[in-house]
Amino acid sequence: MLWCIQVPEIFHRTEPVGLVIEPDDIGRMRGNDNARRTAIADYDADCRAVIDFLKKESWVCPDKIGTLGFCIGGHLSFRAAFQNEIKVSVCCYPTGIPSGKLGKEVADTIGRVSEIKGEMLMVFGTLDPHIPELDRQTLIKALENANVPHKVLMYEAEHTFMRDDGYRYDPAAATSAWSEIVAIFTRLSAV
Repeated sequence: MLWCIQVPEIFHRTEPVGLVIEPDDIGRMRGNDNARRTAIADYDADCRAVIDFLKKESWVCPDKIGTLGFCIGGHLSFRAAFQNEIKVSVCCYPTGIPSGKLGKEVADTIGRVSEIKGEMLMVFGTLDPHIPELDRQTLIKALENANVPHKVLMYEAEHTFMRDDGYRYDPAAATSAWSEIVAIFTRLSAV
């Protein structure tokens, strides 16, 4: 099995291409500022551009495209699932879906759940203040009401618990979540 991973830059309109924003307090403020300056339509256009690029490549199976994202990337992975080509979306602690907090405007993400045709894997930390219990339940209920095939993983962990360079890192929860992520993409590859 060979997986090809593409990592599009979500702030290429506001930052130099290739810039790495450090995962510290200053980096978080910088990333949040970039997010506030990015139009939701631009995020969606980037998603479409990546899918169109992948479909043209000979090494890509166009019927086996999936997404994976963390935090704001989790929200973008969820929105990518609105595209018919996306068969699997993994959303790790996706912020702002029920509230619509994503970019310059209010995102319509929660109202579009019925557009999802692929499978969803949602990964949450129950101690995450950025995705409180009410938001998690709103997301789960929306997926259930739309009959979207999904699996929800909840860990007694904080936001970014899978990032192995900070105090919130939870190795047991991260290992468990990664096992599920690998399994869902392995199933996609095998179909």
